[in-house]
Amino acid sequence: MMDDSFFKKIEKKTKVDKNTIISLAEKLQKGNMKDEKTLREVIDTLSKMTGKKVNSDLKDKIIKKVVNDDIPKNVDKMF
Repeated sequence: MMDDSFFKKIEKKTKVDKNTIISLAEKLQKGNMKDEKTLREVIDTLSKMTGKKVNSDLKDKIIKKVVNDDIPKNVDKMF
């Protein structure tokens, strides 16, 4: 399990709290990480929560990277 400092970094950067992050992670675990509909829902949720607009092109690029396993192994380095 990730420690609280990881979640605090994310919360400081994104204004998204630990419980929301865990909830989204559970949704992804229960869903299929390769399922475009699930990924779009998660991206839309994160976009609304953070106030960051994600246009269709960017959303498509994110989904393509996730589906093709082209994502960083050290997620904490993204923040």
